[in-house]
Amino acid sequence: MDTPYVFEWLEKTSSTQDDARGLFADRPVVVAAGAQSHGRGRGDRQWVTAPRALAVSVCWAPQWDPMSFGRLPLVAGLAASDVVGAGLKWPNDLVDERGSKVGGILAESSGPIVTIGLGINLFWPQAPEGYAALFRDDPGRREDLARAFADRLLERVGRGSDRWDRDGYATRCVTIGSTVTWQPGGVGEAIGIGEGGELIVRTPDGTKSLVTGEVWEVRAVVPPAT
Repeated sequence: MDTPYVFEWLEKTSSTQDDARGLFADRPVVVAAGAQSHGRGRGDRQWVTAPRALAVSVCWAPQWDPMSFGRLPLVAGLAASDVVGAGLKWPNDLVDERGSKVGGILAESSGPIVTIGLGINLFWPQAPEGYAALFRDDPGRREDLARAFADRLLERVGRGSDRWDRDGYATRCVTIGSTVTWQPGGVGEAIGIGEGGELIVRTPDGTKSLVTGEVWEVRAVVPPAT
């Protein structure tokens, strides 16, 4: 079947992000793998992954103003949620119904070229606390999910930066309504998503907009047990 991109599947690689960026020419490139030896998360954090996982990276030149690129991780989250049905934790995590992390998004850019990666935990018999997987049984290689994510991501981004579906993201975002803390310092109640993809929080000093490139980490505040 013809696709608007070049697709490559690897059983194992160092980083699908690096592979996709290295292969990009004029046509979008999608690289997917069952395992990565040097996968990375946001801020170059090490990526914690399940024994059966899926990593997929899409590299292309979106027809967006680079000033709007900060919205792309959220659009990628929406595309992933479309495919696997997960909830969204601002700005780059996918979570199950209990709030445990099942996947994450990494967006990197160099000039007009963007590489967006999705890592998904498919099967994890003994997941550490705070993590989970999509399937109770090992589903095997899921190349179909990689292709479905790439198709949905390119379709959503192709709508344009002014139609990125802020309302849809807000509906699926489990962060809204929570008391959150963030680094480098702050606490407030998450109350909405801004037009640019920022998280709107209410603090004792007034309303504040958190921008992904300026905030290191956002965590929900867990109330003490009673």
